Amino acid sequence: MAHQTDLVVRFNELDPYNHVNHSVYVTYLEVGREDALRACDLPLPRLSAEGYQLVVTRLDVRYRAAAEAGDHLTVETEVSEMRRASGVWRQRVLRGQDVLVTADVTIGVTDVTGRPTRPPEWLMTGLSSLSGPPGHQGETAEPDDGCGTQGRQDD
Repeated sequence: MAHQTDLVVRFNELDPYNHVNHSVYVTYLEVGREDALRACDLPLPRLSAEGYQLVVTRLDVRYRAAAEAGDHLTVETEVSEMRRASGVWRQRVLRGQDVLVTADVTIGVTDVTGRPTRPPEWLMTGLSSLSGPPGHQGETAEPDDGCGTQGRQDD
C-alpha cells in the first residue's frame, strides 16, 4: 500500500521562474522514502545499527507539471518490486489529484561496507507493507498512508 507524506513548498525551493527547482523533487522523494520507512518501524538509524544500508543505485524521474510556493504536495511511496539484493520503489508527487512528478528509484541493500547483501526476513516483511497488491501498476486504489499510519506534515 502506498505511504503518503505531506509537504508544503517553501520559497527557497524555487528556481528563477518561481517553480520548484527540479533538483528539489529528488529531496522530496527522499523525504517520502524516509518517512515511509519510519512508518514501517524501519528508520535508517535502526537499519544502520543492524548492519544494513539502503542506497539509491538508479533514479528515473519524470517531470509532468510544476509546483509553486505554498503548494500543498503529497509524496506517495511504494515498493513495486523486490529482488535478491535490491528493489524498485515507485513514487509520485501530487498536488491534489494532479500528478506533478513520477519516479522509479532502484534501491540496493548493502552491508555497512557497501557490499550488496540479501536483506533479512524482518526487513523484507517491513518493506512488504509498502507493496501494492498482485498486478498493481503503481496507482493507489484508495487513499491510504501505508503501514497503517498518517503521513508527516511539514509546515
